[in-house]
Amino acid sequence: MKGIVFNLLEEVVSQHHGVDMWDTLLEDAKLTGIYTSLGSYPDGDMHALVMAAAQRLSLEPNAVLRWFGQQAMPILAQRYPIFFAAHTSTRPFLMSLNHIIHPEVKKIYAGAEVPIFDFQHDPDGSLLMGYHSARHLCALAQGFAEGAASYYHETLVIDELNCMHRGDSKCLFHIQFQQQV
Repeated sequence: MKGIVFNLLEEVVSQHHGVDMWDTLLEDAKLTGIYTSLGSYPDGDMHALVMAAAQRLSLEPNAVLRWFGQQAMPILAQRYPIFFAAHTSTRPFLMSLNHIIHPEVKKIYAGAEVPIFDFQHDPDGSLLMGYHSARHLCALAQGFAEGAASYYHETLVIDELNCMHRGDSKCLFHIQFQQQV
């Protein structure tokens, strides 16, 4: 996993729970915390940090990942405004992941392994979004989607129809888009 993800997690944890909490999570996870944005690190480091955060914050690990994705999105929007400015709502932003955003991520962060998404539009205006990744971080993907919706002043109603954690070949989200009032 690329160091930028660890850097984002550190920033989110520090913003919401203080720098001491980040240090505590590193200690609980028995990690040094030396992550450079361009470096590559074992997926197990992220797993250990999520488990430590779940324990400290009395949350399920997937709730930690989802929260992280939600809270990281404003930071990403500030750092990479071009990815967000090209869209006026969440749907086209999500649709740009495979062929605009992730290719750029791979240019900046050599060796990055990004998830693959597939999409199907429902006649009712909702979206079916498939998530494929060996990392099985579907909760993080959901959190990123929800964070993007917040950026575009929308709310998502998400039902996870399939999940790799339940033995399915991919995760499948049914997403309904609602404007915030």
